This record gives sequence, structure tokens and C-alpha cells, in this order.
Amino acid sequence: MTLEILTADSLSPMQHGFFTRRGGASSGVFAGLNCGYGSSDQTEIVAINRKRVSDAMEVAPECLIGVHQVHSAEAATVNQPRQDTTRADALVTATPGIAISVLTADCQPVLFADKDAGVIGAAHAGWRGALDGILEATVDAMIEQGAQRDKIIAVIGPSISQAAYEVGPEFFDTFMSQDEQYARFFAGGAEGRMQFDLPGFGLHRLREAGIGHAEWTRHCTYADPDRFYSYRRSTHAKEADYGRLIAAIRL
Repeated sequence: MTLEILTADSLSPMQHGFFTRRGGASSGVFAGLNCGYGSSDQTEIVAINRKRVSDAMEVAPECLIGVHQVHSAEAATVNQPRQDTTRADALVTATPGIAISVLTADCQPVLFADKDAGVIGAAHAGWRGALDGILEATVDAMIEQGAQRDKIIAVIGPSISQAAYEVGPEFFDTFMSQDEQYARFFAGGAEGRMQFDLPGFGLHRLREAGIGHAEWTRHCTYADPDRFYSYRRSTHAKEADYGRLIAAIRL
């Protein structure tokens, strides 16, 4: 099966993609294009999957760069190939020939570009990272590399949708303690619980950051098991582990 790569017209002609799980070598609960070394999948199989991604991005395997994601608000700047050991949740570069990437399985993968300045970014934004400012940190790091705020485009890829993201009152209180206006990203759920709009919140934070354009591809990871891995779906199914989707962009 060939790879399935979702793209956004707004990022064109930048080479980029939100890769689905289709076209990979993994099997079992990881069946498909699992790109996460942090999973319990076979390391050599993950390497095969990542090689397919680097081939699609037209870079050498060592030039497909990620970070050790920790749900932080830290954005790292890179200008040469290196190992994925930096503890951060976003990457920014102005260097041609390397592809920056993030891994997700319900959290938001966000790809950024200022096409005129030749600066790109990639962020992993779960609820904690988004609330703590990972998206704004990525924008700031891009500006340090020469991007202009109003020229930056950001696209949120496949993420868990509000319909699938049930949360409890403590989660709601965490958001209210920062800004009571965040209540608009919550809807009533069953038995006193709520449904949180993660991509809606991401779009809000991006637009409040003053960038030129922000959008969501409107793909829900939870609702489409044939195309996407989902941490929450795997938890509900009592599976031992789950695969990681990759999103990447290069100059």
C-alpha cells in the first residue's frame, strides 16, 4: 500500500505532509506507518517506516528531525541534522534540506511556514502544551529566524475532535483558572462531564498570536481508525500500546 499524505493548499509550495497510518510496515496494534520509537513496536520496523517518510520528503533519513516530546512550551531551533534527543515540543528552521517533524496520536500536529522569509516550524500541541503556550513559542522562534508574524501560516493536522474528547471537571477548572472565556471550548457531556474542542482552542491561540492564517484539516484521529492512530481510542479498546503519526515540513 502506498503512503497517504494529507496536505494543505495554504502551505503550498512548501513540501509538507500529515502522514496517515497507511503504507507502513508495522503490524498488530501498530499496523501501518508507526513512526514512534517511543512505542513498543520493533525498532527496525519503525526505522523502515521513517525511511519511507524521509523518502517522501526527499531527504536522507538523518535529515528527518524530531524532538523528545514532553508536552512542554519549548521550541527548539535547528540548522543541521541531529538525533531526536532535545526535550521540546516544537522545531523551527530556516535551513533548506532538512525536514522537521512531530509525532502525534490525538494531540495537534501543527505545521507553520513564512514562505517569503523561508522559515518553517512544526509543533506538537496537546491540551497542556497549547494551554502553556507552545504555539506562541513556535511563532516567536520563527520570528527570531526572520519570519514576519503576519506572514506566518499555520495548519493543524489530524487531531481528536470535540465529539470524541470527553473530560472531567478538574480539566475544565484548569482552563478556567487561566481565562474564563475558555468556557466556549467546552460543551456539555454525559453524566456531568464535558467535551473539549482541542483544535478549536488551537485555532484560537494561533489567531490571538496575530499570525496571517490558521486552519484545521478537520480530520478526527479518534473517529477514523483506518487512517489514524489514537491514544484515547487505544485506551478505550484496552490495547497495550498505540502507534504515532508523523507530520513533517521542509524548505
